[in-house]
Amino acid sequence: MPVGPARLTGRLVLPPGAGSLVVLAHGSGCSRYSPRNRHLAAALGRAGLGTLLLDLLTSGEERAPDALFDIPLLAGRLSETTRWLARETGLPVGLLGAGTSAGAVLEAAAGDGGVHAVVCCGGRPDLAGPAALARVRAPTLFVVGALDARVLGLNRLAAGRLRCEHRLAVVPGATRLFTEPGALEAVARLAAGWFTAHRPRPAMV
Repeated sequence: MPVGPARLTGRLVLPPGAGSLVVLAHGSGCSRYSPRNRHLAAALGRAGLGTLLLDLLTSGEERAPDALFDIPLLAGRLSETTRWLARETGLPVGLLGAGTSAGAVLEAAAGDGGVHAVVCCGGRPDLAGPAALARVRAPTLFVVGALDARVLGLNRLAAGRLRCEHRLAVVPGATRLFTEPGALEAVARLAAGWFTAHRPRPAMV
């Protein structure tokens, strides 16, 4: 997928009758091939949502540690991807980010009124910065493991700076990567429920 001068790689799945599409963004050392990301995408697909598993960095950029925290770069690529998907599919687009890409999805949503919902899973939404967080208008869900005290605090800080509908969901007994039994399933249910509940309704004819 050409995004500016870069060529990004992703996996797009559109179930029959999908009413919206979710971009699962990866920019922090995790790719679309990881079992966790594929599990989340499959759960969203079962809920009737289209998914795009997207690597925000090229293979060359992944070797540069600073690129993982270049939030403006990641957010810009997400914004271009979101516009391309909306144009090509005609579907409303939501964003899901984990790790550093949580900040990127929020910065992208801050500059794009077409994003219909955002989910941040155990990530660093604070990296979007106070100004961007205040501009987000898409309903936003933060999902954090109860045992990940530092990230939980950062998510609470970010949530406090939002001026849109938002919710902080804490998964009991879970750490940052939700590797505990049942934790990832809980994340998947929460994300699917959020995107489904905030899916735009078809215009009345």
